[in-house]
Amino acid sequence: MTREVTPESAGWGYSGLRVVDLPPGGTFHWDTGEDEVVVVPLAGSATVTADGDRADLAGRESVFAGPTDVAYVPRDSSLTLTGTPGGRFALATARARRRLPFRHVPLAQVRVELRGAGSCSRQVNNFATPDVLEADRLIACEVLTPGGNWSSYPPHKHDEERPGESVLEEIYYYEVAGGGMGYQRVYGTDERPIDILREVRSGDVVLIPHGWHGPSMAAPGYDLYYLNVMAGPGARSWLICDDPAHAWVRDTWAEQAIDPRLPFTPEGGSPAVDGGGR
Repeated sequence: MTREVTPESAGWGYSGLRVVDLPPGGTFHWDTGEDEVVVVPLAGSATVTADGDRADLAGRESVFAGPTDVAYVPRDSSLTLTGTPGGRFALATARARRRLPFRHVPLAQVRVELRGAGSCSRQVNNFATPDVLEADRLIACEVLTPGGNWSSYPPHKHDEERPGESVLEEIYYYEVAGGGMGYQRVYGTDERPIDILREVRSGDVVLIPHGWHGPSMAAPGYDLYYLNVMAGPGARSWLICDDPAHAWVRDTWAEQAIDPRLPFTPEGGSPAVDGGGR
């Protein structure tokens, strides 16, 4: 089974996502066309091949079992995904101008950060951010939020030089531990109104074309995961701008400890600590 968001179905120009469920020994074929792709194992492992290149992805048991290795597949490729044990895989995509080389990003190169503090503590696994992976337009990472915490907070947006104009189209794909629920808030500016408060469960997607977004709320008792896929016409950069009405919250983190339930890693890990947003 394949679930997908394309630029055409989203009504924008760049970001896309496919979630593929593979049975044991199953295969998925796709001609990438104009899209560059990062293959992210959500559960299970697989082999990725494209025009003679190959990456054997070790993957993971689930998104809450720790970060994973990924594969970058360039535009104008014939991609095949083969799941020996089977599993679920996200294909984060962006419309690309350049055809860059196929690459395997091993687990050792994935940069894990703990951000925020107290009830705003969360974990960010950076596997396709500008400092980790060269891509043409695509930015992708995943955020894990312990139950009862808020992430993507303070609310923020991604502006270029003209205030209020977003340059990054965002897709949030969610999984929730234990069959629970979470909540996502998106709201606009006076010039570009948008108003979304949505309950999310495993497999749900929220599209963010513009505006302030956050918090992503993990209900008590249910850890929350989301895969963040971003792309746009401008520079491949976060360009994060906090909502001024709530930016003061960031200053309170210096007096709080990071949630001891973090990190979500097999060994406990020793990730970097960053007071940044997302």
